[in-house]
Amino acid sequence: MEGIEHTTLRANGINIHLAEKGQGPIILLLHGFPEFWYSWRHQIHALASLGYRAVAPDLRGYGDSDAPADVNSYTYFQLVGDLIGVLDAIGADKVFVVGHDWGALIGWNLCLFRPDRVKALVNLSVSYSPRNAMNKPLQTFRALYGDDFYICRFQEPGAIETEFAEIGIDKVLKYFLTSLPAGPLYLPKGKALRDQLGSPITLPSWLSEEELNYYVTKYENTGFTGGLNYYRNFDLYVAFKIIFIGYHNVFFYV
Repeated sequence: MEGIEHTTLRANGINIHLAEKGQGPIILLLHGFPEFWYSWRHQIHALASLGYRAVAPDLRGYGDSDAPADVNSYTYFQLVGDLIGVLDAIGADKVFVVGHDWGALIGWNLCLFRPDRVKALVNLSVSYSPRNAMNKPLQTFRALYGDDFYICRFQEPGAIETEFAEIGIDKVLKYFLTSLPAGPLYLPKGKALRDQLGSPITLPSWLSEEELNYYVTKYENTGFTGGLNYYRNFDLYVAFKIIFIGYHNVFFYV
């Protein structure tokens, strides 16, 4: 997109791609799944026009950043370490942080681990929950929603990736980006999943065919494994006192 600069830097032992624009106080924009820096394209331009330097990395496993093969390379320690490495590389002492979905979870933990590097935090979709060592999130998800709940379906390495590939990356992305249900997200196996994700979808006004194709092109190159590995570390991240009722936006405390 016009005026957005792209760089790749070395941070925390991996290559991380950045998209940025503007001069002034830095706002670090952290995306979720299944996204990458491009989800912030409109905000990058808007923030730059208001006198900020908007910086949107592709998080590890996404877009043009490295995607380590080891599932255990996607814990909060590595993810927060990546951001500290980025801030050091661009010469940023303290920044504003905006996170969405997984970006919000990483943003919360960035504040916990390194509050000295954060001026303020704005998060979308995922609220904060303190660690509860007595609770295992995956057990809770399975007990409440069953094995077809999307987080449970994401656990077996390679399984959901194979199903997504059979359905088609374009159909999978169109569904996740535009057509998620308001309630719990279930991904049944076999024909039911193909029917669910493969049904014709009319794009909303805020996502053009050209923009969707940009997502598709990136995921054709990278696949989904990097982003899915975040979910495969759930029990290592934090034992939530939150039950996820919806995919992105509804939570009940228990």
